[in-house]
Amino acid sequence: MKEVLSERVLSMATSATLAMAAKARELKAEGKDIIGLSLGEPDFNTPDFVKDAAKKAIDDNYNSYSPVDGYADLKQAIINKFKRDNNLTYTPNQIVVSTGAKQSLANVAMVVLDKGDEVILPAPYWVSYSEIVKIAEGTPVEVPTSIETNFKMTAEQLEAAITPNTKMLWFSSPCNPSGSVYTQEELESLAAVLRKYPDIYIVSDEIYEHINYGIGHTSIASIEGMYDRTITVNGVSKAFAMTGWRIGYIGAPEKIARACNKMQGQITSGANCIAQRATIAALDAPVSKIKYMIDEFHKRRDLVLELLGEIEGFQLNVPDGAFYVFPNISYFFGKTLRGKQIENAADFALYLLEEANVATVTGEAFGNDNCIRISYAASEKELREAIARIKAALA
Repeated sequence: MKEVLSERVLSMATSATLAMAAKARELKAEGKDIIGLSLGEPDFNTPDFVKDAAKKAIDDNYNSYSPVDGYADLKQAIINKFKRDNNLTYTPNQIVVSTGAKQSLANVAMVVLDKGDEVILPAPYWVSYSEIVKIAEGTPVEVPTSIETNFKMTAEQLEAAITPNTKMLWFSSPCNPSGSVYTQEELESLAAVLRKYPDIYIVSDEIYEHINYGIGHTSIASIEGMYDRTITVNGVSKAFAMTGWRIGYIGAPEKIARACNKMQGQITSGANCIAQRATIAALDAPVSKIKYMIDEFHKRRDLVLELLGEIEGFQLNVPDGAFYVFPNISYFFGKTLRGKQIENAADFALYLLEEANVATVTGEAFGNDNCIRISYAASEKELREAIARIKAALA
């Protein structure tokens, strides 16, 4: 019988983070006490002032289709936020609101990439980047980094990866999965290379910008010569604990923004109307309103680094943002633990799930075969217990 499914979906990898979360839920349903450190989801509740705005929107009868690219006053709130936080000036025609930053990324890939266009991905990169590029018939080009360089790509590596087919560079800062933050000086050095190649566009994923532990956030679009070729992607999922509200947005050159609007109009139309009204309240608020979450993540980072540092075989750096650690665990490759052979990061993550009842994610999904990602978007009690279990399972 002829295969009914498309080659497109058959060749697509399943999201490793979602797959591990599903496996953890399955084991929980079987009665196992699983601690989930696999998903990048804040464990805080959405702030009350945001929920109040959503309730008001319901009472005000926001229940009709929203404009494809977002309500005008939400777009203005985004414009104000870009100016306040990033020193970027946009017009309404440069803003597109989508159903999460993941849709924003997919829109950009679909409207910019053609078959064979190359997209440079500093590795490790967020798990969906490469698959989104492939869906758009682009070719991901991984640039490997290491824990010794805090998982950041150098200007020399960028230049070496550029070919006549290079169309885009995609990266996140703060980075998921490594927590690395590019300094202004480091972005300036990347921009110096990119200025030699004016046809290369940049996707700067800044969804974690506010979860930053002192190094400071710089948008590459604010650097000389980069504004007209950068698509800045952001959203409210991480900093405002609004993962399920599904609101992302871009600031982009008008031609690209209009194309994303066109693409979205044929796929989902406008994002959820109530979530959009709530997002206005989130973006209008001063960053100080969410500082309690950022401070708590900072404390948890220090705790996790301290506890993991006591386990032989975990090589750690100090991430400056987001809420992940990305330890190199290649020390365990080739070893047998409780009768189970560990050959790679996937084996190691599965071992921790089965033997320690702790869900993490293999680094292979992020373009790095030697690491695992551990999310510390969990309570201090859960983190202490999870790492105690990991330590015992590896003893």
